Amino acid sequence: MLSFQDLKDGYERNWTSLQIRPQDLDEARREANRLLQGKATYQQIQARTNVAWPFIGLCHYRESHFDFDTYLGNGQSLGRVTTIVPKGRGAFTGPNAFVDGAVDALRIQGLLGATDWSIPRILFRLEGFNGFGYHGKGVNSPYLFGGSSLYGPPEARGGKYVRDGVFDSNVVDTQLGTAVILKALLELDPSIATDGIVVMAGGSTAGQPEDELAQTVLLVQQALNRQGANPRLVEDGINGPRTMAALSRFQQDSGLPDTGMPDAATVAALAQQPQTPQAPVAVTDPMLPILQRLKAIENMFQSSANTPPPSNDPVGLIERLLGIVQKAGAKPQVTPIASGSPDVNQLKQVMDLINTIFGKDAKPLLGQVNGALGDTIGNLLNGKKTALGFGGALITSVLSAVTATPGSGGLAGLLGTVVTAIPGLSQFALPISLAMAAWGVLGKMEKWAQGTAPPPKLSA
Repeated sequence: MLSFQDLKDGYERNWTSLQIRPQDLDEARREANRLLQGKATYQQIQARTNVAWPFIGLCHYRESHFDFDTYLGNGQSLGRVTTIVPKGRGAFTGPNAFVDGAVDALRIQGLLGATDWSIPRILFRLEGFNGFGYHGKGVNSPYLFGGSSLYGPPEARGGKYVRDGVFDSNVVDTQLGTAVILKALLELDPSIATDGIVVMAGGSTAGQPEDELAQTVLLVQQALNRQGANPRLVEDGINGPRTMAALSRFQQDSGLPDTGMPDAATVAALAQQPQTPQAPVAVTDPMLPILQRLKAIENMFQSSANTPPPSNDPVGLIERLLGIVQKAGAKPQVTPIASGSPDVNQLKQVMDLINTIFGKDAKPLLGQVNGALGDTIGNLLNGKKTALGFGGALITSVLSAVTATPGSGGLAGLLGTVVTAIPGLSQFALPISLAMAAWGVLGKMEKWAQGTAPPPKLSA
């Protein structure tokens, strides 16, 4: 879950280095002055909520450009019920309509009673209004830093979400960011800092109201994702625009009041819903073609055998190899092979090596498989790889079963000496031998397909 502590240091660094661009300085001061004109109204809201009045003014700037006839939560008219998230709020009327609406908007954002109004916490809360998607793009959010040296060329990277979920790295947001307005505001009204309304640095480590809300939002995001939310939500505990939109769709489908907010009725309804498992994500793995070929070989042998092969049968060794692969990744078509098993790791290295060799100097006479090692070695091993592989696998199986007693006499002592002299012999040799055997079988199948296999020998 994304938390304030995760981003706090970054906000502090950015605030320290923030410079308003010279061409945007006059506009930043004009907007800060307009915010100061509404100070008395914002202070009324602060008295009812404990939310710092500069923060309220900054939200007002971004949502409706200081229009006091709009709802603070989304900029829609105060005189009618809101139709975009948060939906169903209002209508607010009377002389205190803006204040009443602002208190409502701050309440559903979980900000009532907050005590930490340090610069990092303010920036965190402001960005939360717009969403944290820019962090994943390596770009400072223009919602905070537009018009400063921290966003856009030549000093920094640009980019903008031009619509929901669509990021364009070539677009630069021209609207001033809230951190830029705050910087200008502090220069125009130093009492904001001296009165302790906004603390210039630090920040309380104690839990804040929205931290508790974040736990609920995280559970809601996880529940919506398990039920197949499309697009899938980032599970960050932030009730941003995409989460509110997904909640709104769920509420509509469930016959609940369409607010886009994680109220008690919505959370209860989510808990009672059946969950749709997410489809596996397709992953391209370099071993998949080889695994598919090995599976085809296994199917060919299994279809021609009436009984399961004995444990010392070389064909059975290949099937056991395939069993290891299948245990490591039950569905190799869509999931990568697990890296936890030493046998699978060694096999993967062998197969990767074969894959690499396949791409070098393959000759059509021998084909991709038989020509993988070039003319000289390819012709030398042509027709012998299967036998070498089976023999190597059988010998390795015997050696791996020998107790390492080099002091014994006779054959047991000889084999024990070999095993002791080559630690881990079976772990490395067995996968290589099995790969050689499989390679040989593939070569024979290739010859059959090309029509270059020698005619079968007929018994007398």
